[in-house]
Amino acid sequence: MPRNEERPEGRPEPPQRREKERDARTGRSAAAERIANQTQWVDLQVRRAMERGEFDDLPGLGKPIEGLGTEHDPDWWIKKLVEREQITGVLPAALQVRKDDAELDGVLDRLATEGEVRDAVTEFNERIRKARIQPLGGPPVITRERSVEAEVEAWRERRTARREAAAGRVAASESPGRTQRRRWWRRRPNA
Repeated sequence: MPRNEERPEGRPEPPQRREKERDARTGRSAAAERIANQTQWVDLQVRRAMERGEFDDLPGLGKPIEGLGTEHDPDWWIKKLVEREQITGVLPAALQVRKDDAELDGVLDRLATEGEVRDAVTEFNERIRKARIQPLGGPPVITRERSVEAEVEAWRERRTARREAAAGRVAASESPGRTQRRRWWRRRPNA
């Protein structure tokens, strides 16, 4: 009779334990042999790759390893990731506002109207207020709010200075000894 019929309620027989594979030469298990020889196999693969020249054009070849010999920073990998991927907006609010404060003049200079400048400074001041009352903690907010009127006046002065500098460059390029080029829409057809 088959074994399943001998077992009550038709239960299948439990799986039999598998004999561990043995290496015929050493008598040890095959897994133990693979582990023992793994380092030799890796060394062989690296040696073959070097012979093929696969390590010849690696970035940083002949340069010292960056950061070697300096104090250990446990967050080095996240800082490198942020730098490499140019990730922004993940700073605590106090530090983000401080960073934005340093870049604010350049941001304002790219705006075209006084209304846009006023809106941008007002929004910046609002972010400073929110960072001050933030319950999450973090570093203290040391960035001061900016006066909207003072920033608009500074924006006007910078814009005027840029326009005068551009006019001076144009005037210098149109010196009397130099022939003036005609624009394509002003050219006269050859008769």
